[in-house]
Amino acid sequence: MATPTTQAQEVITCDLCTKPTQKFCNNCQVSLCVECVSKHVENLDSLPHDIVPFKDRKVGFPECEFHTNQRCEAHCQQCDVPVCLKCMLGPHNGHKVKDMPESFSDKKRELEKETKEIESTIIPLYQNKNEETESKISIARAEFDEMETEKENHRKFWHQEVDTIFNTLGFLIQSMKENHLAALKSHQSKINNCIPDMIQTVQQNKIIMKSRKVSEVTNYKSNLEEYRNMPTDIDVKLPSLKTNTVQGRELSLELGEYKVSLTQAPPSSLTEKVTYLSLQKLLEQAKSITTIPTGVNPLYHVACVGVDEAWVSGKDKTIRRVDIHGSVRDTVTTTCKDWPNHITVTRQGELVYSDGHNRTVNIVRHGRTETLITTPRGWHPEKLCCTKSGDILVSMCTTDKSQRKIVRYQGHTVKQEIDRDEDGEPIYKGGEYLLCVVENNNGDICATDNNADTVVVVDKSGRVRFRYDGTPARRKESFNPVDIVTDSMSQIIVADFNNACLHILDQNGQFLRCVDNCGLDKPHGLSVDSEGRLWVGLALSGEVKVIQYMK
Repeated sequence: MATPTTQAQEVITCDLCTKPTQKFCNNCQVSLCVECVSKHVENLDSLPHDIVPFKDRKVGFPECEFHTNQRCEAHCQQCDVPVCLKCMLGPHNGHKVKDMPESFSDKKRELEKETKEIESTIIPLYQNKNEETESKISIARAEFDEMETEKENHRKFWHQEVDTIFNTLGFLIQSMKENHLAALKSHQSKINNCIPDMIQTVQQNKIIMKSRKVSEVTNYKSNLEEYRNMPTDIDVKLPSLKTNTVQGRELSLELGEYKVSLTQAPPSSLTEKVTYLSLQKLLEQAKSITTIPTGVNPLYHVACVGVDEAWVSGKDKTIRRVDIHGSVRDTVTTTCKDWPNHITVTRQGELVYSDGHNRTVNIVRHGRTETLITTPRGWHPEKLCCTKSGDILVSMCTTDKSQRKIVRYQGHTVKQEIDRDEDGEPIYKGGEYLLCVVENNNGDICATDNNADTVVVVDKSGRVRFRYDGTPARRKESFNPVDIVTDSMSQIIVADFNNACLHILDQNGQFLRCVDNCGLDKPHGLSVDSEGRLWVGLALSGEVKVIQYMK
């Protein structure tokens, strides 16, 4: 069936051929050209035909599905179906009906309105929603990719942590082995030294027994009691490596006083963590193990390397590596115009120093200096911290020293800047003094804000957790924090320059005690060696105090 034209240029063709239509059969609802009119009438001569000009065509009534030879001239509004006269007298009796032409026109208008709404409103909404969903897909893909990268970074970090645990165990085993064998060899040496003497005594006694000289026999002095008193056996207990495994939940290792465990949190948290457990506690009184003369005066910075060595630097271009006996093992001449602003070491033991004048952070590898970081123009690097993940924390200040911040670098890339709190206020105070920085085991970033005479601790996102102003320690002079370190127990140790002491805090800022009995005159540089001992650089004397503060 042909339909009315919707555009002026549209040509409607005859339903029986391809010529343009001119006529229309209202009864059959067929479009016809002039030539096909007679053909249509002849082919359906048994039916009545109402042939009219095409422009005068009328809507054709459909045949009733239920009553033969009946046309549906109305539409039941209640049932929404076309109905004939018999339908209206029968099953649709009493229903509200509408004439078919009127219903046709209404439906056409409804169809037009619906089509317009779909075309102009709904389709654009779907298209916009499709674009939004595509954007969400892109964001989700990027987030999961970033999560995958972060997972790999954590994998690397965890492997480093496990390596550190077993490297420490290896060191302890080797140290115990050396001490144990040295004690046994010393005992063996005492025994071996006695045997030749006893053999010689036996030989001499046999000669005397054959002698006829009275004096040789009467002058004989017995060594029998001495020989009977064999060197006392030493009681050197062999250590044992204790392990305890709860499948899928915990693995612990213990060697002497060193204990570590890997624990898995409940599955709902979807996280696992490495937990360090130590049997060590704070000593009632810290002990000074030794005093190391460094020859560096003034002495500003100390960075431990392993057990018995540390890099030290002061007010010259040279950084020296000294051992616990005060011997200089190595020296590095820096690129600094005056002297390095700070020194530290990487987890691999490589020396890193900051050159404030040239705005660089440098690393010494195989005796050669390489530039790791160049800070932005107008900003100068000061204190440094190499984190467990391999990042470098750099405290820096503007040329006029009015602003200070801490920046986390991953290689050359800036990963994080810490300078403003949630209210947009500066976290650290501008001024003359440097901002020391260290990362704690829980990811907190601890800093000595000497311009504000406070210790400021922020979490890994840069949100301020707490500030410590020295008040709980009740010292005579004003609190003057110049350097800061953390230990394996996540305790925070702060050098108080004015009060010749160290403040020890827990990771939440709770004051624990002061170390003030070890002759710490003007403490400035702080570092912790692999045995957990503190190395404290004394600025004016140029000495380093090695202090045991844990048991």
